[in-house]
Amino acid sequence: MITRNRISRAAFWRGAAGVIAAVVVWEAFARSGYFSRALTPPVEAVLAILWQTLADGSMVQHALYTLGRVLLGIALACVIAIPLGMLMGRVRAVERFFLPVVSVLMPIPSLAWVPLFVLWFGIGNVATILVVIYAASFPMIFNVWTGVRAVDPLWLRAGTVMGADRRALFRKVLWPAALPFVITGLRLSFGRAWIAVVGGELLASPEWGLGKAIFDAKEFLNTEMMLAALIVIGGFGLMFERVVFQALENRTVARWGMVAAARR
Repeated sequence: MITRNRISRAAFWRGAAGVIAAVVVWEAFARSGYFSRALTPPVEAVLAILWQTLADGSMVQHALYTLGRVLLGIALACVIAIPLGMLMGRVRAVERFFLPVVSVLMPIPSLAWVPLFVLWFGIGNVATILVVIYAASFPMIFNVWTGVRAVDPLWLRAGTVMGADRRALFRKVLWPAALPFVITGLRLSFGRAWIAVVGGELLASPEWGLGKAIFDAKEFLNTEMMLAALIVIGGFGLMFERVVFQALENRTVARWGMVAAARR
């Protein structure tokens, strides 16, 4: 227990040192005079506007709207991508049909679809959430497909010999073996979803959202507000990695001995 606590404290301070180093570099750059203060505000000005917008509730509302779009988009993407990736990995005909389609659509940037989605569905939530679904689906599809194909056929044959039916094979063999790839796909989809949602909010013009806040701040050259919104986005990324993804990994595949547990 003592050793684990020491490792946790060491990992925390290593992460904190990275954050402090980034803050120091930014502060030095902001005070260098290379750009005007309006373009590169010092850290205290950014933190001041962040505190002000958190206190008046505007940043909280922007963040909650954006987070809601991200979570809804990822949930719907998982509903589409996980079954499709499983089928592609197990059924050759499904793989031959969908793999060319996925290979063609995946390189197309999600933001390139925003103007079309706005024309088809109008400005607001629908277009933005559809962009998130599009961006989050493909990393999940490819990772689930790869994970299913990577399952050792000996495990499946051993399960069949031991009397497992298809449902038991999926629950006891296929899903646990593919889960590390699913979690990796979820991590990648989460990152792609944030890129898509901010771009979608910039172009689809919903009333609330961090992308909308950044766009409005740009119109008034409010660099502090833009950087404050970026800090909030980065904070969500750190929170989900440490609280959600690592916890999910540690309680499943790391506990089963399939990957090394992350050291916090």
